Amino acid sequence: MPDCIICGDYTKFEGGLCLSCYKGGNKNPSGKKNLPTEKQDTGLNSNGISEKEWNYRYNMIKGRIAETLVQELFLTLKYNVFRYGMENTIPGIMELLKGIKSEVAEEIKRMPDFVVQNPRSGEVFFIEVKFRASGTFTIKDLPKDYAWENAFFILVSKKHIKCINYKELKDGKEITPESRNYLGSRKEFDLDKETIITFCDFAVQFFENV
Repeated sequence: MPDCIICGDYTKFEGGLCLSCYKGGNKNPSGKKNLPTEKQDTGLNSNGISEKEWNYRYNMIKGRIAETLVQELFLTLKYNVFRYGMENTIPGIMELLKGIKSEVAEEIKRMPDFVVQNPRSGEVFFIEVKFRASGTFTIKDLPKDYAWENAFFILVSKKHIKCINYKELKDGKEITPESRNYLGSRKEFDLDKETIITFCDFAVQFFENV
């Protein structure tokens, strides 16, 4: 029986959300514990998973929830959304490349998550989604040889959804908890601010205990 990835309740779809979580009204209906934080202890747990492996899985899940929020946001606003990262092109490749440090492997890992197309203008954009509990994202978070110079970075935090592009990062701009570079202010996308606020509320519910 498939479980909701947020609360653990029943859902029709494997890896999906239950109806209450999808609508944003379900904070913890089943009485289950909140999502765990990163493991601080060392060694293996009862399932034989190392601390490093646990944290890798935990951060991957947070990232995928953030990606799903952004994907659904653009789909709600009638954008065409195409999953672009190599994990979507060749399923399972990111698992195989874990720990591999070659130049080609690093370029594959850095591919943007989505290509989105504006339904009115037809213009397309590379989108990279990041989750940061701190609400901070700077050029230091990218490798010096980052190749996708026309990418936009959408940062999902516990309170906001903000956006910055590579050129702005390179020019010294950054996303901080106090900055006002909200996704709804990007003229390139021309998104409905009320819809973005709704998805910010989703982010608060999903990540408030992270």
